[in-house]
Amino acid sequence: MWGSLLDALDELGELDDTLIYLIIGDNGASAEGTMTGTTNEGFTINHMEDIEDDAYKIAHQGDLGTPLSYNHYAIGWAHAMDTPYQWTKQVASHWGGTRNGTIVSWPNGIAARGEIRKQFAHVIDVAPSVLQAAGIPEPHTVNGITQRPYEGTPMNYSFDDADAPERHTTQYFEMLGNRAIFHSGWTAVAKHKDPWLSSSHGLDDDVWELYNVEEDWTQSHDVAPEQPEKLAELERLFLIQAARFNVLPMDVRSAERFNGELVGRPQLVKGDSQTFYSGMKRMSENSVVNVKNKSFTVTARIVVPDGGADGVLIAQGGAYGGWSVYLTGGGLAFAYNLGGVQTEYTRADAPLAKGEHEVRMHFAYDGGGLGKGGMVTLSHDDTEVASGRVTRTLPFFFSMDETVDIGADLATPVSGDYGPTGNEFTGGIVWIRIDLGDDDHSHLADAEHRMQIAMTRQ
Repeated sequence: MWGSLLDALDELGELDDTLIYLIIGDNGASAEGTMTGTTNEGFTINHMEDIEDDAYKIAHQGDLGTPLSYNHYAIGWAHAMDTPYQWTKQVASHWGGTRNGTIVSWPNGIAARGEIRKQFAHVIDVAPSVLQAAGIPEPHTVNGITQRPYEGTPMNYSFDDADAPERHTTQYFEMLGNRAIFHSGWTAVAKHKDPWLSSSHGLDDDVWELYNVEEDWTQSHDVAPEQPEKLAELERLFLIQAARFNVLPMDVRSAERFNGELVGRPQLVKGDSQTFYSGMKRMSENSVVNVKNKSFTVTARIVVPDGGADGVLIAQGGAYGGWSVYLTGGGLAFAYNLGGVQTEYTRADAPLAKGEHEVRMHFAYDGGGLGKGGMVTLSHDDTEVASGRVTRTLPFFFSMDETVDIGADLATPVSGDYGPTGNEFTGGIVWIRIDLGDDDHSHLADAEHRMQIAMTRQ
C-alpha cells in the first residue's frame, strides 16, 4: 500500500519535501451508511423504510449514480475500505478505525526527502510538533487560566532520523467502551460493542486481545493465549492511563450521552425561538432550533422592490429532504420535501406589492406521534393568502450535509420551483424568525435510534 502511495505521489512531483507517517487518532476517515435506493440517508435513519420499498427501488434503479440520487456507500463497503484492519471508526480498540497515513511537508526545516517514518505518532502529537517547529513554548496560562499540559509528544525528533528511538511509547484509546493501550510495540485491545449496535454485556465481560505491533501491524494474530503475563501488564497499564487522563469512570452508555440535557452538557441552541438575518448561510441542523415533530412558525420582515421580488427567504435541507419558504411569481410559497420522493407545495396566487411586509408560514402539526403531517397557512401582513397540507414529515433529521440558508438555498434545492443556483431573494430581508409550538412529540423517539442517527452523522 505505502509503496503504491509513494509511487503515485512521486509521479505528481510531491515527494521532494515530504515525510509520510502512519498517524494514530481517535476517529478515522471511514464512514458508514445503508444503501436504500435513491435517498439512503433519509428513510432508513428516519424509520420510514415503507416509502422506499422494493418496488420503488427497482423503478428508480436507473437513478443511482446520477444527480437524482443521494449516493452513499453501505456498511459493508465501509468495513471493506478499512482492509487489512479488522474494524471501522467507533471501534477505538482496533486500528482500522483510527490509523491513517499523514504527510508532513516542511521544505525549509526537514532535510530528509520522500521517506517513511515508522515511529508511533498520535493526533495529539501534531500541536506539540508545530509549537516546537515554530520555537514557541507550550502555553501555561491563557487569559489568566492555567492550562493542562499537552499530552502529545513532538514528532520533530524523527524528521531527519528514520532510526531515532521512539518517544511516544504509551497511548490509550477509548470510545463507548471500546478501548486499547499501545505500549512499546504492543497493543492490548478490548472491543465492547460493534458499530451501529448496542452492547448487552458489561465491561468486565469483554475479551482482551494482544498483538505484537512490530510483527503484526494489522492486528491479525491474537497472541493473548501465549502471552498472558504481557496481556495482564497492558490491561493494568490501560487502567493507569485511563485514571491519569480522566477516562474513568468509564461511561459506556450511548444514546443517553447524546442527550445534552440529561448529562448536563451545554447546548448550542436553547429556547423555542431563533432569529436570523440576511447573509446567514450554511448553518448545520444542530445549530438551529428543531422544527421536527411539532408546530412551528416562520415569520419574515422583508422589503419588496419595484417590479416585485422572487427567491428564497429561508431553506433547511435540500433535494433529499427539507423545507423552504420563498417567493415565486412574486407570491409567498412553502415547500416540504419528503426525502426527495415527494414534495408538497402551498402557494399564494397574488404577488406581494412594493414595500415592507411581514410574511408568515405557520405549520400546525397533526400530533399523535412522530413524522406526522400538518396544515400549512401562509399570510402576509396578518392576512391569510393560502393554505395547504403536508401529508408526512421527516421525524429525525433532514440531511447529513445540507444546511439552513437565509436569502438563498445553497447546494441542492428543496423546491422544484427554483433551481440549484440563481434562487437568491431579489428583495431585502430585515430579519427572519422561527418560533416553535408547545406540542413537541420528539420525546416519543427511541433513545437507541437517536444514538444511531448521531453516530451515523459523524
